Amino acid sequence: MENLEIYKWFIVQHPVMQALYAGLFTWGLTAFGAALVFLFNSSNRKVLDAALGFTGGVMIAASFWSLLSPSISYVEMQNEMGLSNMPVWLPPAIGFFLGALFLYTLDKIIPHLHIFAKREEAEGIETNWRKTILLVLAIALHNIPEGLAVGVAFGALANPELLGMDGHSAFTIGGAIALAIGIGIQNFPEGFAVSMPLRRMGVSRWKSWKWGQLSAIVEPVFAVIGAAIVMTVLPILPYALAFAAGAMIFIVVEEVIPESQRGGNTDLATMGLIAGFIVMMCLDVALG
Repeated sequence: MENLEIYKWFIVQHPVMQALYAGLFTWGLTAFGAALVFLFNSSNRKVLDAALGFTGGVMIAASFWSLLSPSISYVEMQNEMGLSNMPVWLPPAIGFFLGALFLYTLDKIIPHLHIFAKREEAEGIETNWRKTILLVLAIALHNIPEGLAVGVAFGALANPELLGMDGHSAFTIGGAIALAIGIGIQNFPEGFAVSMPLRRMGVSRWKSWKWGQLSAIVEPVFAVIGAAIVMTVLPILPYALAFAAGAMIFIVVEEVIPESQRGGNTDLATMGLIAGFIVMMCLDVALG
């Protein structure tokens, strides 16, 4: 009964506040995962690789089921209602490319270091920043598209114009909640995957947790930004959905999958990816 009351309270909130709460939820699970550093002195590389694979699977599934598919459905719906007359594939394609380009640009500019890389393998503008900061920035880059995705999903719910001729919408509160849950689930092992390497570097447990959870603080920020933009400029919606998808796929291909494969546990990481994809797909279909 208590969970039902929380749900009733949540669905009547303003979409921007829903996006904020969802972003805080995903950040909270990152912090919870990072807190495992207080319980363990070391981590098994196989576990970390499987966790990274799982993260990639969730992101790939979310990119299609929660972002690209609704983007395509929205354009189809607008065409059916006579509100537009453009190729159904065009807005999703443009948004997807721009999202990937956005992350590509950030990847080249912001100094960062992938989890299992050596200090001399740092990417972005050359800097003398400590390895700890570079690791956190790498995960923060990873979390930007996730926050945008959650925000756009909730922002889309604010527009009654999104109903099709049959009275149904491609965007539902259940679908948005499923996306937030999926992102949150994969953030849990991700938090651990950040804090534990820091602990192995000699960083204290407290600082390892602090840096681990800090990597996801961008998610509620970009969730609010995504929701506000979509609500303010409705025509941007299909582009914004695909933008978040393109940004996530760029991160998966450029960072998550390569990192999960570096330890030699390729099959385990691959099966982790498959599991993550299935979990996110089931969440979206069941709740959306």
